[in-house]
Amino acid sequence: MVDTTSVEALAATLLAPLYPRAHLERHRELSSLDANPGGNPRFVETMEETSRVFARLAGHALGRDGLSLDEGDASVHRLSDALTRDARDRLIGERGPDGAPLLAHLLVHGVAYVGTCAARQHGGVWRFRDPLWESRLALSSRAGDAELSILSWWLRALTDEEIGRGTLGERYRRYVEVPCTEPLALAPWLPEARPLPRLKRPKYDTLNRYLKAHLPELRDLGEHFPSPERFVELAFDWLDFVVLGGGRMLLMHGPASSGVHLMWLDTAGFVKSVYHPADAFPAHVVRRLDDDRIALVRSLQGRELVDEMLWWGP
Repeated sequence: MVDTTSVEALAATLLAPLYPRAHLERHRELSSLDANPGGNPRFVETMEETSRVFARLAGHALGRDGLSLDEGDASVHRLSDALTRDARDRLIGERGPDGAPLLAHLLVHGVAYVGTCAARQHGGVWRFRDPLWESRLALSSRAGDAELSILSWWLRALTDEEIGRGTLGERYRRYVEVPCTEPLALAPWLPEARPLPRLKRPKYDTLNRYLKAHLPELRDLGEHFPSPERFVELAFDWLDFVVLGGGRMLLMHGPASSGVHLMWLDTAGFVKSVYHPADAFPAHVVRRLDDDRIALVRSLQGRELVDEMLWWGP
């Protein structure tokens, strides 16, 4: 029986049987070596071929015939939504010709697929390892340079803690799509210097009155903004408003019953949100770090924490 409680357990039971014994003995050494120092293009071709095989077969394997996997960003999220507990457990029980669970084959081919999506759409460059499923993807963006471990994303998404929660797509969004966004392509729509007072004891109706008085450019909170009932449940103590990106985005943030909520809005209303647990005192602070980054300063269990993020959100 495959242990699905942790990344380490999954790796040990799914992947270890696929490694030659000699490789396991030198695993740490080999996993740090460049497997393609000469830049042989065949390595990239192999990843692309593996990605195409995955795209043809994954939908059927996951019980989602018709699943569209076209190596676009949106396809990673469709794939992520198809990673259900039922599909995972069924693929653990089915075996391939080599005796390994079909889930192991889905996993190693899936690394090639997700990495190829990021390479095609955002200019990522493979950093090859032996075996190829341990390869990383180098990505340069406004957030800096990073090497992404796609294998780690897959293993985490398949654990009991994360299965069925769409976390493969969430990591792709956070570490690929958001950093590679071109935020300056967004049109400015707010004057950055406008003073925006704090909204004390916010309610849904007082929020709408506030926006009409101070932010008339925002005509609608958007389809996905919290409903009036949900807004009441959040129980904000207050709300602050910050214009970011030279007037391209509005950040709304405030303390709720057990933490801090941040919500980003553009001309069409709600775009995204993030929640961080925090102590009620001292109050959190949002600071500008530079042209691209902001920081949330909060206290949690008496310790000060600083969470850096791009001004257009996580």
